Amino acid sequence: MAAAQSALVTGANKGIGREVVRRLAAEGFSVWLGARDAGRGTRAANELRAEGLDVQWVEIDVTRDESVAAAVRSLSRQCSHLDVLINNAGIALNYDRPPSEQIIGDIRATYEVNVFGAIRVTQAFLPLLLAAPSARIVMVSSYSASLGRAVDRTSPSFSVNMLGYGSSKAALNAITVSFAKELAPRGVLVNAAAPGYTATDLNAHKGHRTVQQAAGIVVRLATLGADGPTGGYFDDDGAVPW
Repeated sequence: MAAAQSALVTGANKGIGREVVRRLAAEGFSVWLGARDAGRGTRAANELRAEGLDVQWVEIDVTRDESVAAAVRSLSRQCSHLDVLINNAGIALNYDRPPSEQIIGDIRATYEVNVFGAIRVTQAFLPLLLAAPSARIVMVSSYSASLGRAVDRTSPSFSVNMLGYGSSKAALNAITVSFAKELAPRGVLVNAAAPGYTATDLNAHKGHRTVQQAAGIVVRLATLGADGPTGGYFDDDGAVPW
């Protein structure tokens, strides 16, 4: 019997991340639920295991080199490779202030998680990903990353103007393309997902989509076949304008 494929989802003790963990585990993956808080992480993993799912918690704070390195060591002791990495951890601090009133410190903190965190985690786990037969990396992005939608007066995104959060996700899209170009010859597919405006703690549950709906595109990109796209930006309906 073949060993289960393995996956790591960061920022996964709640919201979209937790639902992605649940969905991947339901599809037969052995999933590490990444979270920086031990109590919340272990509780989420225990609840999912109670459903009969193969889920383990791993401590990981994407803003700290030593935490990410410790998570790599932890996974390396338990598996020879990692099939899927989902960079889901993200924050949005005072995102609804107009650009002229956004605080540099808030923007810097947002980039530390949404941008540098994704780079840090991807680089650190790359040896385990490259040891897999055909790894997949998914960056959980946002419609606010789309410059095309932002300037399109017919788009719902036209009225949205989130300087710190939106620009951090646009940077994440650029990071997606960079890693995709480097890793394509190694058979690793790297894509960005736009889950849509989802009701989570990030937006005080104002979003109109459920986490179950939002997780769909993330799981789809995480389980692409060998002929799947790479370096793309997708929602449920297909490619999203950059």
